[in-house]
Amino acid sequence: MRLALTARHLLDTGRTPAQAYAALARRTGQPLRAARALCTALGIPAAETARRLDDIYDVLLANPRPNSEADTGELLEALGVFDVPKPLTPTELAVVDLFLVAVDAMGGIRPGHRHGLDRWFTTGNLATAYLSLIAARPMPRTGDPTRYWTALVTAGELLTTTPNPDTRIKFALLRCRDHARKATQAAQAAHP
Repeated sequence: MRLALTARHLLDTGRTPAQAYAALARRTGQPLRAARALCTALGIPAAETARRLDDIYDVLLANPRPNSEADTGELLEALGVFDVPKPLTPTELAVVDLFLVAVDAMGGIRPGHRHGLDRWFTTGNLATAYLSLIAARPMPRTGDPTRYWTALVTAGELLTTTPNPDTRIKFALLRCRDHARKATQAAQAAHP
């Protein structure tokens, strides 16, 4: 518990999670313990902390290189180990479900894009996830453009009903509706 208090102090004094991890790991010489303490200080539930650290333990924490604490901290942060989960409202959960429909309708997604989406879902950054999906496109041979754009139109409409919606969502929704209209027309022309 004392190490978690030290981690909280480091965060309170302006250190990023990566910097706080590096300081704790250097101080203790125990990377797993340092990562666990930082997750506790961030308020990440113990079960979620255990799952996240189990996923990366063998690769990053089991046999650390000397003086690699800063690099390891940055990797842990980039992988989302220190992402604080945000409880989602029923509307936000519906939006995430629609995003998953869209991802399925893409017909394939780059692993890095999927990782980013997972992090945004965890942290509740749904506006960024939406904008990311609007910028992407369904795969030409394996995707379902009509389903993709229709799911994103519905998700965008739900996002605009939240308090203080991001103005970028409104503009992206207009583009999305246009893509949905064109995809529907193309599908109808292909199968008269």
